[in-house]
Amino acid sequence: MRRYSFKPKICPLITSWVAKRIIAAQKAGFKKIKVTLDLGLTSSLIKITQGRALLNNESVDVNLLEKVVGDNIYLVLKGKLMKVSMFSNGKFYKLKAVGEKTAPTVEISGIHMHRVRGVTPWMDSQMKVLAVRISRGNKVLDVCTGLGYTAIISLKRGASEVITIEKDENVLKIAELNPWSRLLANERIKIIHGDANEVVREFEEGSFDRIIHDPPRFSLAGELYSLDFYKELYRILKPNGLLFHYTGTPGEKFRRRDIFKEVSSRLTKAGFIVIKKRKLRGLLAKKV
Repeated sequence: MRRYSFKPKICPLITSWVAKRIIAAQKAGFKKIKVTLDLGLTSSLIKITQGRALLNNESVDVNLLEKVVGDNIYLVLKGKLMKVSMFSNGKFYKLKAVGEKTAPTVEISGIHMHRVRGVTPWMDSQMKVLAVRISRGNKVLDVCTGLGYTAIISLKRGASEVITIEKDENVLKIAELNPWSRLLANERIKIIHGDANEVVREFEEGSFDRIIHDPPRFSLAGELYSLDFYKELYRILKPNGLLFHYTGTPGEKFRRRDIFKEVSSRLTKAGFIVIKKRKLRGLLAKKV
């Protein structure tokens, strides 16, 4: 089991909203303006002088900010703007802004890793944590870390320890640049870099009070929807422990496929008592 050492990178981040504010301030002749440099977590008073915006320990030519458009997020490093994105192993990864002052999502080859319509990524994660009823002292397993929001919110809800599994190291590298992910460095959160289908087999029986299973869609990670995998989750969950399994609704619109029914059937075969949570696009299951 390989533990990942999460190391947040602290640097100013610029979205299109911030860029527009700074550009407008310079045109209006303002020398100072308050903006957020960490995607809405805090506000910073920055100076504008000689055509440059002074951003904490960095600075950037205000004219360069014209290229910050749409939902892209840029970091400022040594006077240069760098998009928070990467291309690796045939996949394109991008930290994507969904609002002026809220947690971003990560997009992989055009697929969002969170719900973004009618709900923010942070709210989406909060609802999953609330659904599984995490309380003080719980030991939690978070399958598929992503940007770490469910792990962090679980900690804020009082979990004594959160073990979170992520297969894709590129996602963790993107998370290290995301201010909303910084608490993944907390000592009570342990990140395991590996294939969840293999990692879960290394845990002892009855290791966890709660499990949040938020896998990629079935077409990308079918093994994480298998009866064999669900049996492992049942084994490592304590008696009366709860599992929340996010499914989304892939295939429902065009192929009339009921992913809820399929997953519910397999969870029941694994031994769980299943409660559907259609509003959350997932299922709550209990070990008895």
